[in-house]
Amino acid sequence: MNLNRMIDQVAKEKGIPRDTLVEALEAALVSAARKKYGNRVELEAQFSDETGEVEVFLFKDVVEQVEDTTTEIDLDTARRELDPEAEIGDQLGVKMETESFGRIAAQTAKQVIIQKVKDAERENIYTEYKDRKNDIVTGIVQRFEKRNIVVNLGRAEAVLPFNEQIPTESYRQGDRIRALILDVRRTQKDPQIVLSRSNPAFLVKLFEQEVPEIAEGIVRIMCAAREPSQRAKIGVRSSDADVDPVGACVGMKGSRVQAVVQELRGEKIDIIPWHDDPAHFVCNALQPAEISKVIIDQATGTMEVIVADDQLSLAIGKKGQNVRLAAKLTGWKIDVRSESKEEKITGESFERLLAIDGMDEETATILFDNGYRNPEDIARATLAELTSFMGITQERGVALLQGALRYLANPPEELEADQSEIETESSDEEVEVSGQTETESVVELRAGHQEA
Repeated sequence: MNLNRMIDQVAKEKGIPRDTLVEALEAALVSAARKKYGNRVELEAQFSDETGEVEVFLFKDVVEQVEDTTTEIDLDTARRELDPEAEIGDQLGVKMETESFGRIAAQTAKQVIIQKVKDAERENIYTEYKDRKNDIVTGIVQRFEKRNIVVNLGRAEAVLPFNEQIPTESYRQGDRIRALILDVRRTQKDPQIVLSRSNPAFLVKLFEQEVPEIAEGIVRIMCAAREPSQRAKIGVRSSDADVDPVGACVGMKGSRVQAVVQELRGEKIDIIPWHDDPAHFVCNALQPAEISKVIIDQATGTMEVIVADDQLSLAIGKKGQNVRLAAKLTGWKIDVRSESKEEKITGESFERLLAIDGMDEETATILFDNGYRNPEDIARATLAELTSFMGITQERGVALLQGALRYLANPPEELEADQSEIETESSDEEVEVSGQTETESVVELRAGHQEA
């Protein structure tokens, strides 16, 4: 039977290289022959493109006296039937009749071919998708396994894990679904393609598809943060001064951003202008709240944001969502405080500085402006740090350090009581620090703070 047409057809339908199918056929017939002759014989299969058949050869040793007809052939027969120039000790291949292999051998050959084709298909799928991480694909919901969704992508199946789904979405069998390829993993069975709809990269890719300026590289999405199904923020910048990055992402009458919102089933999206200055970017990220002042602690990666009293709820957002997303977006821990509370805390802090033995108002002002807001800050400072400020001598620095330690060991009762009152009042409001809800508290400021 001429197998050329069948091989070409299977190669086309399955997307498998022709050589792989030929190797599978050769391996299958060798396996079938071994079922009949065992492992002690030497076998070889060759596919002939001219005849379209697989020929199987059993190699035999040329001997004078044959003792085993399976592995040996006498010299006269070898010269007459195989090679006129054969000599004792040569090894010659004898073509076998494949029809003689029997039903069991044929079944074994069929299983080998099926397995080889499956292996080739798996390898093709892995090769096709392994370089497509972070691409968006469209598929059909095929079935549900526990709380995971199995998606048919055409030639392959993918899984949308429960923790990568958007909480408010639900699907039925047969629904179309778009998702991001999060990972492609080799497994003992088929390659596992993992999808996501909740990852921030999915949001970024959707904008890349909707905004030509992003696809062209004029506008870049620098960072993104999401609380899937609720709200998201993206930071954008433009390499062309004539192109407004926010306007490009919004589109005419909001058409571009609305297309993304529609795909995410109503998730609200804030588009934030990127700024190289972290304080400026944090202020942008906390919009629509207006920021009065930002105090930066580079050492701890914390920003203390001061807002007008009527802007506090806007800055924090519903259940702390606005400040939580801003923290995720910028990578800074953010502490939001109202101006009235800041004044009260600042006044108290300055009074505590003045209460240190050997401290005068001028020195307290210098230290306060440089981030030393309380006796704890002074006690943790080194003598070299204190004497680096104008007017503080070596002797004066030692006196301030000793005074701060005495204060901490035995603080004045009146100031201690006032500080407790401040801390109690601070516990009434919640803010977000590094994306986690915490009670609003006074952030300890260190030397090296910056104020924006």
